[in-house]
Amino acid sequence: MKLLTYQHNGKEVVGVLTVTGNVILPVTALGLKYDSMNELIQCATSSELAKLRAAASAPAIDGIPYDAAGKVAPIPEPQQDVICLGYNYLDHVDESGAIQGAALSAAPAYPIYFSKRVNRAVPDGGQIQSHPALDKQLDYEVELAVIIGRDAKNVSIEQTADYIFGYTILNDISARTLQTRHKQFYFGKSLDGATPMGPWIVTADEFDFPPKLTLQSLVNGELRQDSDTGHMLFSIAHVIAELSAGMTLKAGTIIATGTPAGVGVALNPPQLLKAGDVVECVIEGIGRLCNTVG
Repeated sequence: MKLLTYQHNGKEVVGVLTVTGNVILPVTALGLKYDSMNELIQCATSSELAKLRAAASAPAIDGIPYDAAGKVAPIPEPQQDVICLGYNYLDHVDESGAIQGAALSAAPAYPIYFSKRVNRAVPDGGQIQSHPALDKQLDYEVELAVIIGRDAKNVSIEQTADYIFGYTILNDISARTLQTRHKQFYFGKSLDGATPMGPWIVTADEFDFPPKLTLQSLVNGELRQDSDTGHMLFSIAHVIAELSAGMTLKAGTIIATGTPAGVGVALNPPQLLKAGDVVECVIEGIGRLCNTVG
């Protein structure tokens, strides 16, 4: 099922999208008293989720037309920084010289983790802030984001699927000048408006595990990235097991699993984002996340 946050009558509401794709049922109308997606992820029981799933599968008697709802990122204000993976696709490793000034000698032996500050995620249809006074090399990165469904500590690889709530699309907008200048990723990845996410969360039961999904990015309709999650160097299971061995991954944690080749800075000539550009990130089985650079 598809769970989303939307705005209605001046309030942010958590809802489930019906199978027709054009009606949202607020979870409160189904007897679930959750005011935010984080609260739902942390507290919803299996029977409550089953109730939502059944309601989403039935013909909608009453609800909010999807087109009439204000768009909001599914988790508009993550409770912690997003955990990101760098160079998790071999073809992106190969093009890394354009980003860091020197190509990696080989695929990393261990996952490269960094965090991304998100004060507020940008929804589908929202604006990506360009920050031209700070950086004129703004770039896109389509990524599959994994949402942790319950606190994960010392999780074995065999158990990891049980800890996943669902998946969404994340565009890891990157300020390349800042990223290179500071010799690490945090500042260049964390500018306000640099985390488009959505348009919803698709629950994990909709996919095989591990999910093998095509992912693409387009800029002004031109295909830039085109790969699938089967090409990850380090699997979702590996990442959850490794991280949970040393830290507790709280329910609601977002893990962005890396991007494939085709980022703008690596093209010849480079094709960085500019005001007015329309960026689309598409992942099979989830949908399309579309944003305009402001």
